[in-house]
Amino acid sequence: MRGVIREVVTTIIVAVVIFLVLQATVQSSVVIGSSMKPNFEPGQRLLVNKVVYRFGEPQQGEVIVFRPPDNEDEDYIKRVIALPGDTVEIKGGTVYINNVALDEPYIKAPTNDTLRPTEIPENEYFVLGDNRNISNDSRDWGTVPRQNIVGKAWLSVWPPDQWGVVAHYTPQEQLPSTKLAPQLP
Repeated sequence: MRGVIREVVTTIIVAVVIFLVLQATVQSSVVIGSSMKPNFEPGQRLLVNKVVYRFGEPQQGEVIVFRPPDNEDEDYIKRVIALPGDTVEIKGGTVYINNVALDEPYIKAPTNDTLRPTEIPENEYFVLGDNRNISNDSRDWGTVPRQNIVGKAWLSVWPPDQWGVVAHYTPQEQLPSTKLAPQLP
């Protein structure tokens, strides 16, 4: 009988430890609204890596989950566009970072927005939705403080037809396509 009790207690302890580790490292988030279409659909469930930014900083092109400065009770999902110290500008819907136009294959459609050159403060990030025409983002309420970032979108787990690793775009991928062309000898 003592062996059975020991196994039950051990199983409970292991289950509690696994639960606590998962709570500290991964969070489930549901996409609300259409601001990230065509890449994320309303109702899509994502797993968020909460540990990754303990070892590094968010990078341009990454999809993050965060609490916006004007509503810290909800989690939003957006794409990091500009980092601390960058200057962001929007002219005729084209986003410029440090005077270089971004190639943004992930957006649904360009806008006609304009944003005068704005330097991103230290420990702040400029984020935009992929569906720019309806997104409530840094154009509306400003930059996201570093401490408001929950984590990096990692896996899409629901619905089953959208299961997979979340696509992030590195700065190399965001350079204009002419800069990515191979050099001829």
